[in-house]
Amino acid sequence: MKRGLFITFEGADGCGKTTQLELLKKYLDKLNIKNILTREPGATELGVELRKILLHYDKPVSDVAESFLYLADRAQHVQFEIKPALEKGYVVLCDRYIDSTVSYQGFSRGQDIDTLNKLNEIATSKLKPDLTIVFDIDSEIAQKRLGNVKDRLEKEGIEFHKKLRYGYLELAKKEPERIKVINADDTIENIQKKVIDIVKDYIK
Repeated sequence: MKRGLFITFEGADGCGKTTQLELLKKYLDKLNIKNILTREPGATELGVELRKILLHYDKPVSDVAESFLYLADRAQHVQFEIKPALEKGYVVLCDRYIDSTVSYQGFSRGQDIDTLNKLNEIATSKLKPDLTIVFDIDSEIAQKRLGNVKDRLEKEGIEFHKKLRYGYLELAKKEPERIKVINADDTIENIQKKVIDIVKDYIK
């Protein structure tokens, strides 16, 4: 059986990536292409518990502890959800993955990026996406889209989110074959068309 396709969507909270993932799933369903939609953190039973801590724990969390919690979620996710689906030939659509850790904990938190890359390799057994789409948007616009109810990371200051945006764009420069950038300050329909145009080349 042919291995499936692994596609990840990345970007700041408020960029619209989750909406676009759901639209892409509908597109693949219409083509009768087997697919699953998943996310990080929180795709497994263990991940659900880790997500509660990562996004809603209201006490101080060390930067290193935060990274290891995300990595633990990812290791569980890869072993029990992503790899089995790929082995069955599915297209796996994932809301966040390794690039989130490098951007959030590396560029925004200031942790060593080489170390995070090595830890990502351990957590994923070196499984990288076939395609990653980054939804780029001005940090202040993204924050306004979120409204007043925000999780622990969304509440970080604007400088944190500007570093995050810079991080994603730097990653795209380093891996242009894998990472494609889309302007997320556009209509849902226009963005969807761009996503489909990119994905078509991978599902032929």
